Amino acid sequence: MNEISSPLLPNDAEPMRTISLDMARTFAAICDTGSFRLAANRVNRSPSAVSLQVAKLEELLNCELLHRDARKVTLTQAGEQFLGYARRLLSLNDETLSKFRGSTLSGHLRLAAPHDLGISTVPALLKRFAVTHPNICVEVRLDACDAAQDLFGSGNAQVVFFSEQNSRIRAARKLYTEELCWLQATDGAAVQNTPLPIAVSEKGCSWRDAALAALDQAAIPYRVAYSSDTSAGQLAAVRADLAIAALPKAIAKNDVSLVSSELGLPSIGNVTTFMAHDDSKNAVAFAAHVEAHLAESPYR
Repeated sequence: MNEISSPLLPNDAEPMRTISLDMARTFAAICDTGSFRLAANRVNRSPSAVSLQVAKLEELLNCELLHRDARKVTLTQAGEQFLGYARRLLSLNDETLSKFRGSTLSGHLRLAAPHDLGISTVPALLKRFAVTHPNICVEVRLDACDAAQDLFGSGNAQVVFFSEQNSRIRAARKLYTEELCWLQATDGAAVQNTPLPIAVSEKGCSWRDAALAALDQAAIPYRVAYSSDTSAGQLAAVRADLAIAALPKAIAKNDVSLVSSELGLPSIGNVTTFMAHDDSKNAVAFAAHVEAHLAESPYR
């Protein structure tokens, strides 16, 4: 009888290995909490077992994922890259189980967010979450950025989105960063006026604070010509050529354009969107869902 050789692997090739979902879940928990001890509580393992899982994961991937010291745990560049994959693995697992078994989670989830995110980002997240967790009823409260944080701090929201660097919420996780730019009506004349007419959000918005601080530092006289609690309201004022506004660069298209750098307006910088949750089961499930969704988005 002739010996049959396997066509699958050459003699010197390493057999395919599989990333354990338990490893991915533990790694994500460490990234969420910033602590091996807190992550161990979340995944119901001992801190030593969590350390062993991370060591095995790093051996499997052949790279270091975390920097560890006595006070904090931070991600390496490889760790940042792997986190996106881990979120997607966990999300696909949860979606598959929900499809065939139905999610075991139920009850309510209270979410707080600034008006702009509540109009743009949050609806798409909720639509997908309703598919994977149909028995969780999500209640959304939209408010100014600082008011949304207050709702979370007082226990009246289990998940919060916000865009404020100097937050009093220490366990917040950075989701994505956008560049803020000065936008005007295409071929508009508002930018030529003195004092400069600007459209801003209501007080408590980090975008408003960044724009006004940049103008103050550059000693450029301005007046608030239009105030709205949403970027849609600001855009309406820009399109009508009533004012210019500081908004994400991605919004500039068609009838809204970037203000020319030749006009000497100051750069505003970037704004970062954060998320925090209270570690309840429904909130943890939603946070993992958000991370997986953003891993597939252009923001990541």
